[in-house]
Formats: sequence, structure tokens, C-alpha cells
Amino acid sequence: MHRKDVTISVYHAKQCDPKKCTTLKLKRHNLVRVVHRIRRLPHGAVILNPFSDRAFSPADRGRLERRGLAAVDCSWIHADEVFELSIRGASRCLPYLIAANPVNYGVPTKLSTVEALAAALYIAGFKGKAERLLSIFKWGPHFIELNRELLDGYARAKNSAEVVELQKGFIR
Repeated sequence: MHRKDVTISVYHAKQCDPKKCTTLKLKRHNLVRVVHRIRRLPHGAVILNPFSDRAFSPADRGRLERRGLAAVDCSWIHADEVFELSIRGASRCLPYLIAANPVNYGVPTKLSTVEALAAALYIAGFKGKAERLLSIFKWGPHFIELNRELLDGYARAKNSAEVVELQKGFIR
């Protein structure tokens, strides 16, 4: 079976330390397209949005292949303001996962941009691409190790509702 690739775009709000920014490192390795205007994100892409009321699931795979995956790289302090901006696309929040990045290690849901992108790719069945993104960070592969049970469970779900049910079981 021929697998399509996924185009990855990131809106970079320039609110972070460039030396620690996962988006800029991904850009240096030509793994993402960075835009500095939110309107430049691909129309119809799956937008990872922690405030969305719909969970990301394997059902989003077709849209990922057709329209791409997009993330917003901004400070968690300003996230609510940034996500209030008009973002065109299918907004999805990631289910419960634990951060492995050095800034928020062990903190549930406080993922770096690369962790969020990798999680979505993994859940949608693009495990190799997820591992490739994480491989350029010393701590990156640990994200999958730390969350393997969660990620594999979410990847087996049929849709957003099943992901939410699984998440409830993991959080208990």
C-alpha cells in the first residue's frame, strides 16, 4: 500500500527562546514549513489546538494526507490569546499525554511543538515520521517511550469519541 506523506506547517509566534525552540530546529532540518502569519497555514489542514472541543484521532488521517498538519508555536502563557485568532482548518486537541521535553518533563498535556506534531503523526499511523521528528532531539525518542501505551491505544481508536473514552481510562 502506498502511503502518502504529510505536509507539516507551523505558525511561529516568536514568543520563545530561539535556542530552545523545537520548531526552529525542525525548520533547520527541513522537516516543517514555518509561517509567521496565521493566515498562511494551509486552508483545511488539521490544526492542533489545545482549546478545541474535538479530540484528534486516526479518523483525521485522510485530512492529514490531503490538507496537512499544522501547529501553533507560542508561549503557553499567551496560548489562549493566540488561539482566539482566526485559524482556518479542522481544530483538534491532542488527548492526554505526558511531556518529555526538558522544560515541562513529566507534566501532563504541556507538550512542546515537536511532541504535539509527533503525537498526532503517531496516532494517525505515521509512526516513522513521528520518530524522525523526535530523533533530532536528545530527549525526543523518550517521548514515545514515556507515552507508548497511551499513543498505541489512541492509534487503535476509530474516532474522536473513542479517543476521549480511552483518555478517561488513562487519567483515572
